[in-house]
Amino acid sequence: MAQHSTIVGGSTAKRVINCPGSVALVQQVPPKPSSSYADEGTLLHNVIATILETQKDPRDFLGTMHNGIELTEDRLERKLLPALAVLDEIDPDGQMEYAVEQVVGFGDTLPGVFGSADLVGRIGNRGILLDWKFGDGVPVEAEENPQALFYTAAALRTEATRWAFEGVETVEVIIVQPPHVRRWVTDLDRVRRFEAELIMAVRQAQQPDAPLATGDHCRWCAAKSICPLVNGAVERAKRENIKAVNIFRLSEALASIDLLEGWIRDAREMAVELLEAGVEVPGWKLVPKRATRQWVNEQSALTALTEAGCSATELTELKSPAQVEKVLKKHKIAMPENLITAVSSGDTLATADDPRPASLQVGRHLTAALGKLV
Repeated sequence: MAQHSTIVGGSTAKRVINCPGSVALVQQVPPKPSSSYADEGTLLHNVIATILETQKDPRDFLGTMHNGIELTEDRLERKLLPALAVLDEIDPDGQMEYAVEQVVGFGDTLPGVFGSADLVGRIGNRGILLDWKFGDGVPVEAEENPQALFYTAAALRTEATRWAFEGVETVEVIIVQPPHVRRWVTDLDRVRRFEAELIMAVRQAQQPDAPLATGDHCRWCAAKSICPLVNGAVERAKRENIKAVNIFRLSEALASIDLLEGWIRDAREMAVELLEAGVEVPGWKLVPKRATRQWVNEQSALTALTEAGCSATELTELKSPAQVEKVLKKHKIAMPENLITAVSSGDTLATADDPRPASLQVGRHLTAALGKLV
């Protein structure tokens, strides 16, 4: 299981370097409940670490659970196997020495600052920092990646991992975000410059007047809801008639758009997470998204439709129910019963007076609880 510092870690290094004052603010915010995306990432990281340590067949881990998230055939094929295949790509001759899920830190230089590196390795005079990312949303770049620089600098300060980077000519950062692999080659001078920036920022963060600053690092900051800079921008936006401002104020407002949109997105996400956890948010509820029609079982549907008079050619690739209905209408054939079901793709936030009934959250929590017992 990955371990992270409450001061600054790999994933928060960029924010702390740019906004040292955020450290104190984040410590005032209750931790967010784990999301299904984070649980999937933890599951895959844990399985990869076990596979590399035991050399077992990846398929032996099908069915493994973490917080209700299962290693299914789909996750294995789309994410786990491509993530492992990268090791053969970067080390075709099997010369790499490596260690996985290593806790690395800065010792007495920065007490309490540490993180968990996915993989540190070495091939000759090349040190390797590999980070697996399993989110499908935002592409993670390797070049100038602050998380990778953090882990590399910390690995050099950690006795158990120093061997991977000490005295190397080059440092290669590899970000594996299946199906994409991004690579960047740098050197130890760049790592040392990053470390100097980090040390300065952490020491600033320990001061009562630690500076705050807005920027793209705000996107993932847990303290947006209590940040005076963000809330100041929100309050100005609420008071101001944007259609009545001059061109210079419009330019300033445009520069705040990402910040404001991030605040709105976080407010929605926080409400959804609280409601999913069973916490009441006055005036709001979760309701099912509009259901889409799907086949109950594609093979059964294919058999029933063929028996009803559709040709195999027309059903070579089973289409959506709506598309098949057009085919049936052309042949004046009625849709066989019990082939279609309506499935919602999840829940969405709605006001309490929305006529749709609130979603029942018990099933989700029961699934997660049962997953922990497996």
